[in-house]
Amino acid sequence: MATTREIRRRIRSVKSIAQVTRAMEAVSASKMRRAQAQVQATRPYAERAQAMLGFLARLRATEARENPLLQKRPINKVGLVLITADRGLAGGLNSNMIRAAVKSIRQWQQEGVTVEIIAMGRKGRDWMRRFGPPIRAEFTGIGDRPVSSFVGTLAEHQGSHATSIGPIARLVVDDFIAGRYDAVFVGFTRFWNTVRQEPVVRQLLPIEPEEESVSMAADYIFEPDVATVLDAVLYGFTEVEILQALFEAIASEYSARMVAMRNATDAADELIGDLTLTYNKVRQASITMSLLDIIGAATAVQAE
Repeated sequence: MATTREIRRRIRSVKSIAQVTRAMEAVSASKMRRAQAQVQATRPYAERAQAMLGFLARLRATEARENPLLQKRPINKVGLVLITADRGLAGGLNSNMIRAAVKSIRQWQQEGVTVEIIAMGRKGRDWMRRFGPPIRAEFTGIGDRPVSSFVGTLAEHQGSHATSIGPIARLVVDDFIAGRYDAVFVGFTRFWNTVRQEPVVRQLLPIEPEEESVSMAADYIFEPDVATVLDAVLYGFTEVEILQALFEAIASEYSARMVAMRNATDAADELIGDLTLTYNKVRQASITMSLLDIIGAATAVQAE
């Protein structure tokens, strides 16, 4: 059985860990609230942009030349933009996203499709380096306040530490146009609420048209013409889709980390209680043994 000194040392160690997890929970909660507000504020715009892309894609049949981002071709090679966190301590967030990505990758490979990864985040990058398909490019250290070059000068309002995702979107779009990929998918963790985050793998390119059953506004006026509008808008809205996926992943990360740290703190508090009980039992046993020794010695003296 452990001595009282060893148990006290372990109690101090667990208390130190509990202080760290409690502090990380508070930090994650603060960042989660900001990330949650960010994703909820931008989600309507991103959803409307996606719907607009679908409407614009339905115009391609009327154009003399098709925009390259709308061209569908037989899928022989796929690019997967995999968005994970740079850090761990977020429960099963990263492993769930990687598992969903691997499921899609294996399905494509069974169909004879070659896959390349564009990794955003260290966790997904590290796993794919060891077990996954080749990595085309990697982007880490993006931070929790990325911006889109398509939106404008938003980075100036958010500070010099804001990171633009323009290079990521440009790489994906250029590779698709050049024929390196026949389709591009994005894998991210969709934020629903504090305790629910869902891994999603969704097609990014080519842009899929809306179903014919979805009515399109009849009064769309394009100036100077549809082709020029497509050239200017399709890339920008594609960048917005990547940005929104990143916002979803950031909110999911901080929510998962806050819950994980709360569970770790509760477990540490419970362990401290168990160790304190054990310490009291060992200490009481030690006192009892000492008393028995004293009584035994006193009895022996009296007997003489």
